[in-house]
Amino acid sequence: MTAAETEAESAAVTLARPASRTARSSVGTIIAASMVGTTIEFYDFYAYGTAAANYFPRVFFSDKTNPTVALLLSLVTFAVAFLARPVGSLIFGHFGDSIGRKATLVVSLMTMGVATFLIGCLPGYDMWGVWAVLALCVCRFVQGIGLGGEWSGAALVATENAPADKRALYGSFPELGAPIGFFLCNGTYVVLEMFNDDAAMLAWGWRVPFLLSSLLVVVGLLVRVHMEETPAFRAAQRSQRVVKAPAVEVFRTSWRQVLQATFLVAVTYTLFYTLATWSLAWATKTDAQGGGGLGFSTQEYMTMLMASVCVFAVFIVLSCVFADRLGRRRVIIGSSIALVVFAAVFPLLMNKAVVGVHNTAAAMLFLCLGFALMGIAFGPIGALLPELFSVNVRYTGSGIGYNLAAIVGAAFVPSVATWLSSHWGVGSVGLYLGVMALGCLVAILTCHETKDVDYMR
Repeated sequence: MTAAETEAESAAVTLARPASRTARSSVGTIIAASMVGTTIEFYDFYAYGTAAANYFPRVFFSDKTNPTVALLLSLVTFAVAFLARPVGSLIFGHFGDSIGRKATLVVSLMTMGVATFLIGCLPGYDMWGVWAVLALCVCRFVQGIGLGGEWSGAALVATENAPADKRALYGSFPELGAPIGFFLCNGTYVVLEMFNDDAAMLAWGWRVPFLLSSLLVVVGLLVRVHMEETPAFRAAQRSQRVVKAPAVEVFRTSWRQVLQATFLVAVTYTLFYTLATWSLAWATKTDAQGGGGLGFSTQEYMTMLMASVCVFAVFIVLSCVFADRLGRRRVIIGSSIALVVFAAVFPLLMNKAVVGVHNTAAAMLFLCLGFALMGIAFGPIGALLPELFSVNVRYTGSGIGYNLAAIVGAAFVPSVATWLSSHWGVGSVGLYLGVMALGCLVAILTCHETKDVDYMR
């Protein structure tokens, strides 16, 4: 090799080094960019779920005539965002698969954040009447549109930057946003309840968590603006595999995977909102109010939820470690079977005729077991769903499946569970969860193992 060739090669290597450093985001940036969106998602949704269960029946609906009906109507508005989420996944999935993950995630986060902030600004029924309810539903719908593009993009930022043997572990980053968002929201409500009476919470206290979410949105935007596009999407661009109509391509080539994804995720939604929203109302409200008369105050039960959600976080990570070693399929099959058993047993722990009133040990056992199983079922989803789809439709396909699951598994869970338990007792809620767990088991049995798929294809 001549001196000139050696010098040229040296220069090329020097130029390539900074390029390689900027081509892929740092692990810290990947964690922050993928985790912040789901943190805000679960923060916002649990803020709404808590408000819908405890404050909205009196703020936006009159509960003086029939408190149970007012509670059910309030919880129905909870479903509006879930109905909007598949629309959001189609919109943001189209741009995520055609122009890139980064820009799409920035816009989805802004959409979600503005809608949540506006919910905290709305006047109540006493001031606006039925228009207040309509405005609440519109904000909730827009919130769902933004959320529809959030999870799948966050999962792709994590897994498309991951080493091949650690995709499930990297996929746990957005999943960990769920317990973090839940903890932050719950902690905010607990602090507010400690220092304010019921009248203050109804007047202004319920608004604070919605308004504070704007701080999380600003942090998320700062992180996402500075992250890099994922290597897998750049490779698809270079090889001209980007499609003009991702949604059409998904339903033409991957409709089976969309159905599988829907039922794989649906049970985790059902379980989460059974634990976090339905059980809060059931444990803190009297029989006359549509609850189970377990004798807990809202502050007490929220504190127990905050403690048990730490179990959720630990089991997300553990399940992802095992999913990388043993495969996604084995972990999900095991969690589905365990959930069927849990569904049959947990009604005993939430029945005052069995455990009595204000039984803290029984309530904590219910919450910790439920959140442990939630972590096992939810953790590998961050890698499994994107692995079901090819790179050119991955954002759209995984997003549609995930957000259809939100309708099937979560949209009406608080309302349905409240109605079931008020008519047929807590055992009917267990049956509801058991059916969803069986749906997940059937879905995973029809899937091939995805641990070793070529993720760049």
